[in-house]
Amino acid sequence: MSSTPLIWDQESEEEVWYADVALPLRIPELYTYRVPKEFIALVQPGIRVVVEFGRQRVITGLINEIHQRKPEVYSTKPILDVLDAEPIVTAVQVAMMKWMSNYYLCTFGEIVNAALPSGLKLSSESKIQLHPENDWNHYSGALDDMEIILLNALAKNDALTYSEAAEAIQLKSAFKYIKSLVQKELILIFEELKEKYRPKKIMKIRLHDDLIGDESALKQLFQSLEKNPKQADILLYYLSEYPYAQHGKGELEGIDKSSITKSGLSSSSLKTLIKNEVFIAFEEVVSRFEKDTKERKTIELSIKQEAAKDEILNQFQQHSTVLLHGVTGSGKTEIYIRLIEEALAHGDQVLYLLPEIALTAQIVNRLKAVFGDRMGVYHSKFSDNERVEVWQGILTDRFDFIIGVRSAIFLPFSHLGLIIVDEEHETSYKQFDPAPRYHARDVALYLAQLHHAKTVLGSATPAIESFTHAKEGKYGYVALNHRYHDALLPEIFLADLKEEKKKKTAVGEFSSQLIQHLQQVLDRKEQAIVFQNRRGFSNYLTCEDCGYIPACNRCAVSLTYHQYKNQLNCHYCGHKEAVPVICPACGSTQIHTVGIGTEKIEEDLKLIFPTARIQRMDLETTRSKYAYQNIINDFEKSNIDFLVGTQMVSKGLDFDKVSLVGVFDVDRMMHFPDFRSHERTFQMVTQVSGRAGRRADQGKVIVQTRSIEQKLLHWIQQNDYTDFYNNEMQEREKYGYPPFTRMIHILCRDRDKKLTQKAAVKLANILKSDLGESRVLGPQEPLINKIRDKYLVDIHLKVEKKYSISAVKDMIKKALHEMLEDKLLKKVEIVLNVDPY
Repeated sequence: MSSTPLIWDQESEEEVWYADVALPLRIPELYTYRVPKEFIALVQPGIRVVVEFGRQRVITGLINEIHQRKPEVYSTKPILDVLDAEPIVTAVQVAMMKWMSNYYLCTFGEIVNAALPSGLKLSSESKIQLHPENDWNHYSGALDDMEIILLNALAKNDALTYSEAAEAIQLKSAFKYIKSLVQKELILIFEELKEKYRPKKIMKIRLHDDLIGDESALKQLFQSLEKNPKQADILLYYLSEYPYAQHGKGELEGIDKSSITKSGLSSSSLKTLIKNEVFIAFEEVVSRFEKDTKERKTIELSIKQEAAKDEILNQFQQHSTVLLHGVTGSGKTEIYIRLIEEALAHGDQVLYLLPEIALTAQIVNRLKAVFGDRMGVYHSKFSDNERVEVWQGILTDRFDFIIGVRSAIFLPFSHLGLIIVDEEHETSYKQFDPAPRYHARDVALYLAQLHHAKTVLGSATPAIESFTHAKEGKYGYVALNHRYHDALLPEIFLADLKEEKKKKTAVGEFSSQLIQHLQQVLDRKEQAIVFQNRRGFSNYLTCEDCGYIPACNRCAVSLTYHQYKNQLNCHYCGHKEAVPVICPACGSTQIHTVGIGTEKIEEDLKLIFPTARIQRMDLETTRSKYAYQNIINDFEKSNIDFLVGTQMVSKGLDFDKVSLVGVFDVDRMMHFPDFRSHERTFQMVTQVSGRAGRRADQGKVIVQTRSIEQKLLHWIQQNDYTDFYNNEMQEREKYGYPPFTRMIHILCRDRDKKLTQKAAVKLANILKSDLGESRVLGPQEPLINKIRDKYLVDIHLKVEKKYSISAVKDMIKKALHEMLEDKLLKKVEIVLNVDPY
């Protein structure tokens, strides 16, 4: 893809150039626009342009190719504006996006929409103005009082937004009156484009040019200010912050204007000095990220860590990807740091991927101490403006090292040399909704291939597929079997909750074993983590007399009870209801909670241990930007005794004083109807167990279960990944699941249940005739067969590895085309998910 702008040839003014533009919409093809003469020298692949799509819809698009091929089936519209002087997307990014579009069976526009931060996409806002050709003062028809008020408001303003119009007539909505005035041809509606990104600016002051380099003038100024001590104080403060000797004529360094008022000096005196041309006030664009002036920290590796790092570098001689299989607490992060340092020393860029925003809070602090300002952070808790600055920081080489979550793979790297995918087994790397439904680990591997870069996949519990690739020699493999400084792995105990319930030694859902160990933690002034992978207070409410369970009216699920809000919530569509006082079915007051979530555990802990300081960390308590960081900081400072949390507490976090981990509801994880349930249970429990005893003393883990005989729990207890892996491989080969097959999930959904089922049956029959019945599972309704008022039907494809997945995808496209020949079925939404689990 060329990055050289096209030059207009004055001798060939008849030539017409066209641009294929990727629009951030779910349309299967690029859209072609005509390049106006004035933009010929400006357009090139990778820059943003403003275009019109449909009627009165103005959006930002991304140029993919410049050519002279006129479309045959539609007339072209002109590009309205060019937004960039240089490409903001690289050729390698476009190649990756095209691969993703093909591999994950989605449109290129959906990839572009996911890739670009919102701040780089123009938005348009509907506004109204007076009709320029029709004077409402001479309108002969009847006008409503509200219409007259609105017209008067428009007469005083060039234009109004819909909300401003509503405010003018003091109503919640002005739409009724806007519609009426449009019909009467007295006003017009138009779209105003807005650039979302706004650079951060601060107001600064500096000495006036006449005072720079003229000491006598400065002395005279001080003499003239003898009767204005407040103004003199400001001048003295300025010169103390920015010494006179550093001034050069016309230089714009100056000092931050706000620092003067923060120092208690008079703001009115400052205004006078600016008015009298002692100071010049000016705006300066600054970064949203504070400059890090702290001394850099150096990392020393242990002998075993150094050996593992050297072995990774040695494996890079034969393999572009290496799996680092290190037990929890083995010091993988320190090894990553040394690898990053070496890559940066060679002039390469580095991408460090983490699965959860929660992980970035603690790890960013550790990495910042080593790499300082050259490191950028990229995740969804950042504002649009902050994400744009990171994007631009890579383009301008301000950042050569990025740490981020899955969306960071879309950043515009130009010379990427190393990618680290930490906790590579994590399901959080998979995007489920909306499209593109990609897996960041797999995309990272392709991105590394495009850049000829190296990749390290790190985990204490590798994904079955990754470990298989290592065993087959596709990846290099490095094992780190000991904790840092030979600290002991935690001792894992299984608490038989079924037996304790029989003997009545349990307190609610807490085994006596867990309560005893939690008390010891308090007595020793240590800390504990209590893990329950279900938020809310309880699973649901039920009436003991008639069995009624409050359910979501839009989804086929029961409502989760949240006590702190005193609310019933649907975790699928967000529907909320008040908690019923009496049963709406039978009128009984015997309504009770069933099941246990993080809220309930938090409440029970407060009752059992009234003096303990307890904090919950789940989706509800971490919605704000710095919530993760604040909770983690409090835990690190020992302001919290027990941290109750969902899976966000299970990985990557490192706390000195955590000596105990309690695990709830492991049976639900094990018996979940999914072929990966045992793999995910092994990973989740091993990871959360790894938070205990990461220093000198051995930690303890209490896993509560009603299925104590389960082999899986004993493999977890013995940290026996090999036996677990071998057993899983036998099961998956027997039943034909990955890594022995490739899977594609097809979901049909619509508000009409019968139509959804009809579409699924037709599609499945076409695929069975092409692929064979054994490779097509379904159609069948999922466990939750209705979400957000839409009925769901599943089809699963399982295709042996020896067959071409590309050919299978072509068959799917053909089958969809054939199914959509039935006009009634066109309204049914088809969702394709490659590698869904």
